[in-house]
Amino acid sequence: MSKQMLDQVMLNRRQALMGLGAAGALTLGLAGCSDTEAPAPEGSGTASDSTDTESEEQKLDAEQYDTLVASGPIADDDTITSSTWATKVNESGKLRVGGVQTSMLFSLMNEKDGKVRGFDAGLFQLLARYVLGDENAYELTQVTSDTRESVLTNDQVDAVFATYSITDDRKKVISFAGPYYTTQQGILVMADNTDINGVDDLAGKNVAAQSGSTGPTVLEEYAPEAVVQEFTTDEEARSALEQGRVDAYVIDQTVLLSDMVKRPGAYKLAGDPFGPVDAYGIGLPLDSDGVAFINNFLTIIEQDGTWSDLWKVCIGERADIETAPEPPAIGA
Repeated sequence: MSKQMLDQVMLNRRQALMGLGAAGALTLGLAGCSDTEAPAPEGSGTASDSTDTESEEQKLDAEQYDTLVASGPIADDDTITSSTWATKVNESGKLRVGGVQTSMLFSLMNEKDGKVRGFDAGLFQLLARYVLGDENAYELTQVTSDTRESVLTNDQVDAVFATYSITDDRKKVISFAGPYYTTQQGILVMADNTDINGVDDLAGKNVAAQSGSTGPTVLEEYAPEAVVQEFTTDEEARSALEQGRVDAYVIDQTVLLSDMVKRPGAYKLAGDPFGPVDAYGIGLPLDSDGVAFINNFLTIIEQDGTWSDLWKVCIGERADIETAPEPPAIGA
């Protein structure tokens, strides 16, 4: 896409958002799931979820989200024909996506209108618009952590968007565009906690972690003096935190942001994220030239501000975080 076309795209998007702001308040607005698991249905644990309901002000603003996605860029014909992957999608008339519809912040089905919305959903809808000129020209196939590679190798989908961590083992059988998002471990405490302000304050504290996640291992390295208690589910860990049986809860920060949205005002993040960086990528068939095509698309939406605006709508405003993070370096 030429600089002139990119400038026009940016102007059109700003005008669309300004139009929404004139009709009502424009309140634009990561964090993550286990590095080996696609998002599971929220509230699927054994502890009570009776308090896990979003307040009206914490719900995703569907009108604002839809306006943002509908104002995304559209690739010109030369850009499409330069990519075998994009040409195939364009000729089929739809983008076949592997994803989920149960992740509160990243891809959640709205039962009222039957549409999925969230950070991942917004990206694949923007990509559908970029390739096909229509953000609704996609077909969603639900995937799990066990099927994300197979739907690509069997040509059931064109791309997978599912908080999909980039790993060397996965790169042996598929390719990744991106990364489009990174996360680390975070620390969740009750909103009135003043004792824990970072990982160094976990020494001697009772800290919840989820068994099967990377939390216990990361705590061993970064907070070796913490007293770690492992729980099977997110709900169980949060119940222990609320009941005072633990002082803090450590897991991938995306999970914690979702918890904060489920119970507005109950929790807060203590200090900065820590531990190894987990990078999310877009899964593609092995050696697909779609990698270069989608990386170019990601560069465009990062530079024109769409990425940050989408983060604010889907995550920032809902978790009461004012400043969007810097997007990760694409291709890193």
